[in-house]
Amino acid sequence: MRVYDAMFYPAAKVLTFFLQPSSLIWMLLLLGVVLCALGPRFRRAGLAASMMALIAMFIAGLSPLANALILPLENRFPEKSADSVGATVDGIIVLGGAEDGWVTSGRGTLALNEAAERITETARLATRFPNAKVVVTGGAARVFGRSEEGSTAVAELLTSLGVSRSRLIVETRSRNTFENATLTLPLTGARPGETWLLVTSAYHMPRAVGVFRQVGLNVTAFPVDYRLRGPQDVSRWFDSLPSGLKRFDMVAKEWMGLIAYRLTGRTSALFPAPDD
Repeated sequence: MRVYDAMFYPAAKVLTFFLQPSSLIWMLLLLGVVLCALGPRFRRAGLAASMMALIAMFIAGLSPLANALILPLENRFPEKSADSVGATVDGIIVLGGAEDGWVTSGRGTLALNEAAERITETARLATRFPNAKVVVTGGAARVFGRSEEGSTAVAELLTSLGVSRSRLIVETRSRNTFENATLTLPLTGARPGETWLLVTSAYHMPRAVGVFRQVGLNVTAFPVDYRLRGPQDVSRWFDSLPSGLKRFDMVAKEWMGLIAYRLTGRTSALFPAPDD
């Protein structure tokens, strides 16, 4: 792996931490508190910064803005069923992110999060297409400390659900979407003209498809894990600040990822579409 690629991951993690909306809000609030503490000369500026932080927290944490930003991501690729992808599927690639490798390693059993539909739908597709290879890709996305990957546990679950071990390809070193694609492609043996389904969360599908296209595999998008029912949810407010801020951070990260991947040549388009 080139030095440039090796540095991209930690740099992206650090920048995402500081640039995500919740971090920016708290830094602005902290700035306001510090300015107020410096004395009367800075009190007006401190109060203004604190007020802006509280307003931003209200908008990001409770308003439907995060839903409005995630909807175009989720709707970029059409929803599919197993019957709509054709009679023959050569391979199924499921991206990591649904498993909690840290808890899995500690408890000795697979721990899934709110993106668990990536795993359940992959199991369904593997049953529907018994001759397709099944690729599980994703390592542990940690910058510091010991990392624990969950792809091995996912593969074991699929095996227990009836997927033959000979069909499974497990990749455990990738830490982001770009590495998912670059480390997985050599393992697949995919050839031109074959049909490979890509399973990941709907909001993440544009960036994922763009990366796989860029490395040379024209995958068929199979989006899952929808967070919205549709356009009607664009007007739905959140019932708590933590849930709204979490959604806002998630969608901001995805839009920033699309821009960063395009600027660094990691994706085939700024906003990949089905007909790219």
